[in-house]
Amino acid sequence: MQTISKNNCDFPTLRQSGCLYVDKTAWLHRMATDRGAYFYFLARPRRFGKSLMISTLKAMFQGKRDLFEGLAIMNTDWDWSKTWPVIHLNMGMCAAADYETFAQNLPLCMEEGLKGAGVRYDKALTPSGNFGRAIDKLAGKGKPPVILIDEYDDPVACALKNPDVAERIRDALAPVYKQMKDRSGKIRFLMITGVSKFTKLSIFSALSSLVDISFEDAYASMLGYTEDELDRYFSEHMEAHRKVLGMTAKAYRDEIKRLYNGYRFWLGKGENVYNPVSINLTMANQKDEFELYWAETGKASFLMNMIRRGDVLAVDPEKLEDVSKAQLDVSDLHRFPVAGMLYQTGYLTILDYNKATKRFTLGIPDDEVREDFSSLMSGLVADKDTIWASDIGGHLQSARWPEFFEGLKALYAGAVYGSTEGKTHELSYARCLKFLLLGQGFRVMQEVAHAGGRTDIVAAHPCGTYIFELKVDKPPKVAMSQIQRKKYAAPYRVAGKPVWAIGLSFNGKTRQFKGGRAEPVK
Repeated sequence: MQTISKNNCDFPTLRQSGCLYVDKTAWLHRMATDRGAYFYFLARPRRFGKSLMISTLKAMFQGKRDLFEGLAIMNTDWDWSKTWPVIHLNMGMCAAADYETFAQNLPLCMEEGLKGAGVRYDKALTPSGNFGRAIDKLAGKGKPPVILIDEYDDPVACALKNPDVAERIRDALAPVYKQMKDRSGKIRFLMITGVSKFTKLSIFSALSSLVDISFEDAYASMLGYTEDELDRYFSEHMEAHRKVLGMTAKAYRDEIKRLYNGYRFWLGKGENVYNPVSINLTMANQKDEFELYWAETGKASFLMNMIRRGDVLAVDPEKLEDVSKAQLDVSDLHRFPVAGMLYQTGYLTILDYNKATKRFTLGIPDDEVREDFSSLMSGLVADKDTIWASDIGGHLQSARWPEFFEGLKALYAGAVYGSTEGKTHELSYARCLKFLLLGQGFRVMQEVAHAGGRTDIVAAHPCGTYIFELKVDKPPKVAMSQIQRKKYAAPYRVAGKPVWAIGLSFNGKTRQFKGGRAEPVK
């Protein structure tokens, strides 16, 4: 089996070390040779292959032909004898929570980028002055530069806990990006990548010719892995891993699809893609259980802190309908739309797109993201950390009911309900509980229809099946009676695992958890 790199996103290093590379060069060739467009912008979630794409483009334009042997681009008309100087700006280098640190790092970032293009940084000039001077100098030699800007939004995003600081950083970057406005004819190719699209950042107003391919069907699977790519590049790894897990081929494939596949970046016609970092680490590590690798590689906590808890609980993240494209962009750094925030951080993806209304339906892409998102939300609701949520989940799995009910008191004591809800109903309380359960690895079904009615929540886990009935201003025994009378537990007795009936009671005025009752279903 070919070695899979666990933490390297540099194309030359991957190729020289013989590590596995999923060939995306056909898409890159298409962009680089398109006579109708030279300036591109692409937004994708974190850890989705943006930096690897940038380093691949860099090697292409530098004419490093030997690195591309056996790849799709070798079957095209790409002229390796033509090379261009590359200005590669990794804006993550100057990201900081405060303006002073950012101001110190920006010149270093620019100096490093110009050095790679063979241009000396003049300390007597500003970073923007050096940038413009470099473009002029290189173009004047008959070699218009290729400009690759990775993580363009990182400096602003890192300071979002203080929107005033973020705006100051955004304003400081404006002169840098404006250097390209009047020099478009002196630039061979431009690619800008990021997680977010800050529409008021001058890079978008200055470059009217910038082509946003974030929703282009033709580039929807340029990053991430398709089903065919899994078969082509990971078949040996998958076969070995399924044997470690003791699963059939079909069960294994269904499981990785449930966990890691579901990101959609197309509007008309395309294919959903797997999260690349999750697939890479799953195949490289070959563990005897599946892990939530995307979640473990970092959390967008600075973004989650921007979301008002009431707004989050007021929407259903499984199916957020009637979302405009404007809601997916960020124009006001002081207030982020919930839909845009969750989409840009990778917690939501496209479920559907209505061409007539130009509106999106968004939802959680897969179960890996669902569990991580729910864990974050349950902690956010109760103003607690993920360890606290894990403890409550452990109490439920072990049937430690007094401890579990005490945990629910803390959960609902901190809950803020949707601002649009004049009267908090059972669904509002169920949303909080659903976040908690999903975050702890339970399979959760809400409003499950039976012959006798609808169960509020059914949570499945290897430890058992848990049937929840929620009541407002009624005691837990009323909920328990309903579960028994309408035989909600009947479909789950055949599973051979313990089945629990759980009644929860809430105070409609204080909106707090009053108490609960749990009984095993015989």
